Amino acid sequence: MTRRLSKADRQAWEAYRRTADPLHGRGPSPEAPPPPAGPVAGPVARPVKLAPFAVGQAARARMPGHDLAPSVRDAVRGAPVAMDARAFHRLRAGKLRPEAKLDLHGMTLDRAHPALIDFVLGAHEAGRRLLLVVTGKGKVRDEGGPMPPRHGVLRHQVPQWLRMPPLGPRVLQVAQAHRSHGGLGAYYVYLRRMR
Repeated sequence: MTRRLSKADRQAWEAYRRTADPLHGRGPSPEAPPPPAGPVAGPVARPVKLAPFAVGQAARARMPGHDLAPSVRDAVRGAPVAMDARAFHRLRAGKLRPEAKLDLHGMTLDRAHPALIDFVLGAHEAGRRLLLVVTGKGKVRDEGGPMPPRHGVLRHQVPQWLRMPPLGPRVLQVAQAHRSHGGLGAYYVYLRRMR
């Protein structure tokens, strides 16, 4: 859509153009022909009709938060159960004991990702099935910036890394850990059997 400048805007532009230096040997730009006078046709804004609202009426569903990815809790809980249902219920109840543990506390994303890959691939090669990956819950702080901070970056990122290659084909199930194993700050990773 081409926008027409008003006479005052054109005069301001010409005054600026005369004082500007050309870039890297380019000469002055050719004069643009003046736009035709007259009204400019544009889109007509139509009023939006809102549904009436009464005090006490139930509000609509909450809008998604500031995170780019869906909620970790929703992503992990909403995943279909790929392992044996009885074993999964025992896992969620904290009755299965992890065979190996990786603690990612204090690591940055660029250190945590290779550590997770090495840990899971090594455990899979060793024939282990149930792993515990501790991410921590994340710090709750606000630096006062224009964008709200994401809390628990590792907590959000680890389930995505576990779904992507090279780990995705080896991981059968990811579940939130039981309170006794770290709760919201940890994940159970159940690996596929070696072939």
